[in-house]
Amino acid sequence: MKHSLKLALSSLAVLTLVACGSGSPSDGEKTVGADGNDKLEHITVGVIPIVDTAPIWLGDEKGFFEEEGLDLTIETASGGAAIVPGIQSGSYDYAFSNLISLMVANDKGLEMKVVANGITTTGDANSDVGSVLVKEGSDIKSPRDLEGKKVSVNNLSNIGDTTVSELVARDGGDPDNVEFVEVGFSDAPAALENGIVDAAWILEPFQSVAIEGDAKKLVSNFAEFDPELDVAVYFTSAKNAAENPEVTEKFTRAMNRSLEYAQENPDEVRDIVGNYTEINEEVRAKMVLPRFRTEINRDTAQKLGDAAHKYGTLENTLDLEKLLP
Repeated sequence: MKHSLKLALSSLAVLTLVACGSGSPSDGEKTVGADGNDKLEHITVGVIPIVDTAPIWLGDEKGFFEEEGLDLTIETASGGAAIVPGIQSGSYDYAFSNLISLMVANDKGLEMKVVANGITTTGDANSDVGSVLVKEGSDIKSPRDLEGKKVSVNNLSNIGDTTVSELVARDGGDPDNVEFVEVGFSDAPAALENGIVDAAWILEPFQSVAIEGDAKKLVSNFAEFDPELDVAVYFTSAKNAAENPEVTEKFTRAMNRSLEYAQENPDEVRDIVGNYTEINEEVRAKMVLPRFRTEINRDTAQKLGDAAHKYGTLENTLDLEKLLP
């Protein structure tokens, strides 16, 4: 059961967007050097200003995209709902989103194509980037206890309720009897504390903030769904990938370098997050970072797509070959 719940709650306000890049999609546009020669091909990439997108900001700072001949503009969106339409309309050349959102887009015939990995679960059920939290003293002790309870997710029919539903089913419960409601991550800790929801699926940095309060971890839905689950990726339209293969290959190479650098330099990840969000230094030091890796695990992507179809997020079975490179 899924409902959208409108809450009049004060936000924790630790992830407020600060002013970032501006620009327009490339359409093949190149910047021109002082000598009049074409130098860099301009691309615009749409991202959400969260911890997960730190690698692209690092890669831009380190010059990885410029070294590939790309003039990168990073555009920020307030949420994932604007990302796929931005690619479809041509506002972005490439963008960042969780895998389920792209599966849903392709299920509706929009034809998106993954071009690079984004983030992967840590694989550690005790320390992951997101989890389902309950209040201290709650009688909810395992996923099956979520039956008949109100559970918040940031978006309905997406990666949160899909993975939680699978864990409820594995534990012998009936996911159809879980009441999923839509609450933004910044509002979810207060919704849990005030008893508006019985459990809340929350990602970093809000997860760390909630646990420091009166919340405890019930289940790490990404890590326990599959310890090798790739959660989010960089993508473009299938049309752009086909019409601009060289630019896409350059973007993929630069993005892979950025992912590798981020994985090897977690302190720099925490530092750069402070440049494009208002997450303070204390919270950044404590939050759990995802894994950043270049390989995309096809088996877990298929497993995620199968679950999305099973629980009604996808109308059709997943065509993995159309989605992944």
